[in-house]
Amino acid sequence: MKSNLITKITLCGLLLNGFYASAQKNNLQVDVAKSVTKIQPTMYGVFFEDINFAADGGLYAEMIKNRSFEFETPMMGWNEPNSDRHKLNQKSGIANIIQYSQKGTNHNYCRVTVNDANGYELINEGFRGMGIKKDLHYNLSLKASKVSGNVAKIKIQFIDKNKKVLGETSITPTAKDWTNYTAQLTATATEAKAQIRITFEGTGVIDLDAISLFPEDTWKGRKNGMRADLVQLLYDLKPGFLRFPGGCIVEGKTLALRYQWKKSIGNVEDRETMINRWNTEFAHKLAPDYFQSFGLGFFEYFQLSEDIGASPLPILSCGMACQFNTGELVPMDQLDPYVQDALDLIEFANGDLNTAWGKVRADMGHPKPFNLKFIGVGNEQWGPDYIERFKVFQKAIKAKYPNITIVSGTGPLPDGDYFDYGMTELKKLNAEIVDEHYYKDPAWFRKNVTRYDNYDRKGPKIFAGEYAAQSVAIASPDNKNNWECAFSEAAFMTGMERNAEVVHLTSYAPLLAHIDGWQWTPDMIWFNNLQSYGTPNYYVQKLFSNNKGTDLINITKDGKAVTGQNDLFASAVKDVDSKEVILKIVNASATAQNASIDIKGAKLDSKGTAIILKGDGINDENSFESPTKISPKETEFKVNGSKVQYDFPAYSVTVLKIKMK
Repeated sequence: MKSNLITKITLCGLLLNGFYASAQKNNLQVDVAKSVTKIQPTMYGVFFEDINFAADGGLYAEMIKNRSFEFETPMMGWNEPNSDRHKLNQKSGIANIIQYSQKGTNHNYCRVTVNDANGYELINEGFRGMGIKKDLHYNLSLKASKVSGNVAKIKIQFIDKNKKVLGETSITPTAKDWTNYTAQLTATATEAKAQIRITFEGTGVIDLDAISLFPEDTWKGRKNGMRADLVQLLYDLKPGFLRFPGGCIVEGKTLALRYQWKKSIGNVEDRETMINRWNTEFAHKLAPDYFQSFGLGFFEYFQLSEDIGASPLPILSCGMACQFNTGELVPMDQLDPYVQDALDLIEFANGDLNTAWGKVRADMGHPKPFNLKFIGVGNEQWGPDYIERFKVFQKAIKAKYPNITIVSGTGPLPDGDYFDYGMTELKKLNAEIVDEHYYKDPAWFRKNVTRYDNYDRKGPKIFAGEYAAQSVAIASPDNKNNWECAFSEAAFMTGMERNAEVVHLTSYAPLLAHIDGWQWTPDMIWFNNLQSYGTPNYYVQKLFSNNKGTDLINITKDGKAVTGQNDLFASAVKDVDSKEVILKIVNASATAQNASIDIKGAKLDSKGTAIILKGDGINDENSFESPTKISPKETEFKVNGSKVQYDFPAYSVTVLKIKMK
């Protein structure tokens, strides 16, 4: 009995000693007095690309799909349930597409022949349905021309899958000439998959075009506006920049299908509809109905940047189609129009009212310049063809706009011969900022937390322009926005923050995904037609961005950066404006860990705020049912003089904030 008791005491002693030894191992030192470098205002931003129905059907609040009948199949999105193309439809009617012009941007309109008003209906399905909310107002507009007969009224209704009416309004067409009409619907119920039904009173022939429907409660109540809940999620990130209009969307599968910013501005109805390069890219998620209306164009991107307090960062084609597709090249002697597009864009953003493109901006409703500071040349091009073209852009832009910072790229991968070649050549050209992309497994992010420790401090600055941990494999439809991916990204982000001298911009990608219309996973924000939620990855980004501070300071363990010893990762900043010390600590271990933190070089308040992000398990996710399952929780902790003793939960990301006296 005595022997057993001694054994138990000895074991307890060993366990306690082990605990304290473990705690002792996590002695961290913070030096507040010495600023290593300034944290750039652009350190944490957002990358927008029109993938996963992120623009039409997503951020852009238009609810009618193919509103001007300009899709490749002009009636796509529209349905006539009581009509038959192979009959005369005397008891209903029929719609036909009239191609009135092959010039300009709006080529088609819809001619409706109403033979029997009681039998004919024209239905638009929306973007995987239309999300409507009870008692909210929806603004409708359309163009109509009475051709013949007596169509006395156009009736517009919300209907559900059972054709139950959920709100209605009507328009009285009055003229043979094309005339704009407006009306408002009020939803009588909440429905995620509503559709719009158009019926008529009277018979005859009537032409319709530009049929558009927006919720009244767009962001800032703007006409042709954006979906408020999605913009709010972006605003809450406090992003330092907004990169647009995307990545591969910039290049296009072919040069003819590249993004051309000049076609995305001016009157909305004059913007030419174009196929989206993601519509048939992945066999696992084909979306042949995925087009770009460009209602969300460059003017709106600049305006959105301004709204959310972000520096605009547009990316333009450099005369190379996507190298994952055709890789078409513009001959060097035909590159001038592409270069001119870049110069004209800078004038559009920053020019005064006496400049041609500055006047275009002012006429669109924004006389003040947008204060553009950055421009990207190419998305993730690689090889000698890119370098050759980049040189031409660099020379022309710097000659006319020496203060504009040019973003270049090293291709789609974080290593290998494309990357090495690109970085070597861009250094020779004194490139200012180089865009790096990495989609890797979670372990890669934890192992590569020191990636930037040895980057040349006198070389190009880094834009970590696209990154996201892949739970399965890059471009797999089975990737999840799980907690392991999120805290692994957080670990990597401490490494980027520790190297803020080199890393000036960072952004997760992709940003948005429609639950019924995605092509790529994982994504930072998921939405359906009524709701949206931030993933654990979103909350990691928000924690870092909302607490970026102004100055980088050192946090060390035994004189070394905290880069995974005991599965702890850490970075530290101070904010000279709010007078705070801010520590970001990731515990990637399966067990809780205690740390003793000695903070020197400042007098501290006696308590601090801890913001904790953690999941119950590494496979935990947020969802529409539990949108904030993994989201920040705040508590207070004690500060004893210069010391903090803190228990970091297993698999957690924690921000510790302490006021300086």
